Amino acid sequence: MYLLYTHNDLDGAGCGIVARCAFGVKADIRYNSIGGLNLQVERFLEKGKKKHQLFITDLAVNEANEQGLDAFAKAGGKVKLIDHHKTSLHFNRYAWGMVQVEYENGKLASATSLFYEYLLQNGLLKPTPTLDAFVELVRQYDTWEWERNNQQQAKRLNDLFHLMSIEEFEEKMVARLQHAETFAFDDFEEKLLDIEEEKIERYVRRKKRELIPTVIHDLYAGIVHAESYHSELGNELGKEYPHLDYIAILNMGSKRISFRTIHDHVDVSDIAGRYGGGGHAKAAGASMTEEAYRQYVAEVFPMEPIRADAFRNAFNTKKSPYGSLYENRKDQSLFIFSVGGGWAVDVDGEEEGGRFAAFEEAERYVKRQYAAWLARDEVYVSFLMEHMAEQKAKLQV
Repeated sequence: MYLLYTHNDLDGAGCGIVARCAFGVKADIRYNSIGGLNLQVERFLEKGKKKHQLFITDLAVNEANEQGLDAFAKAGGKVKLIDHHKTSLHFNRYAWGMVQVEYENGKLASATSLFYEYLLQNGLLKPTPTLDAFVELVRQYDTWEWERNNQQQAKRLNDLFHLMSIEEFEEKMVARLQHAETFAFDDFEEKLLDIEEEKIERYVRRKKRELIPTVIHDLYAGIVHAESYHSELGNELGKEYPHLDYIAILNMGSKRISFRTIHDHVDVSDIAGRYGGGGHAKAAGASMTEEAYRQYVAEVFPMEPIRADAFRNAFNTKKSPYGSLYENRKDQSLFIFSVGGGWAVDVDGEEEGGRFAAFEEAERYVKRQYAAWLARDEVYVSFLMEHMAEQKAKLQV
């Protein structure tokens, strides 16, 4: 008998699906939350089923279960922990641990891709083009390579996963992988996914108006409360507001925080680690501890949401040769203009911040230091007219 304890996201479900393809009804698959795994492992160790092969994928156990699993393995028990999070690398000191963050070619690993390769290498599963394609889609979505590669099918696979129960998704995918020559969605699924994509877009637009910017541990965070579409929301908000170091998505129902970033200089797994969580450099999560609640909820509650840049402007545009005008809730006027091959910032008539090599650097300064947004055309025109009148008056004097 094969036991698989795996995560309840797409990557964890991918492990369950390849296990079902390999072992069929001989596999007992349990999908767990991060917090639920340790209870499962404790029960397994209490029963001491040495005849069973235990696989743990896409999740890590606590220190007590780590010691328990090592004692179980040394006593002849069969266990293999396969993961791809850097916070799990210490399990490689055990013969039963197999943790790899990325491959030699630089591609990031997923639990599904590592587990699939393990099954192939040990003769427990035969490869097929359909299986290869499915595993690669899961890997690309979980590592977020799908966006860089514009692999929309990977994202749509995750959308489909969230539209049904894990058990239903597993059953549907296993049947497809065992009988189809190529991996593809059927017509009904395509229509369903089109509807879901529109729903996600509406949800993200609404949440953009609720984002609150603040500084936590010297990093500029954008905080939003949301129960769904965390990956899509984190990615879109990060691109919409690149001056933010990362996005923190709070789910008060599950009492968890998801962290997302689009930047290479920020590792959100380190941020999640402050609260006992973990994950990847660009996507991580943690439970909402008392400290996290204070920093991300209580202290932020009185703050105002971020204001979006004016988006229908014809004149006040970014990098305008006549300068770009920003404003904030303190009624300050912040003007970014080109000078001497670089960019400067004028705040209410006084130049501040020195010179910037790129417009994006100047805008980052304006948004982070003054919580400003791109002003509408009518405000811009009035500002320029007032500025011209002042210059004309000076010349007349």
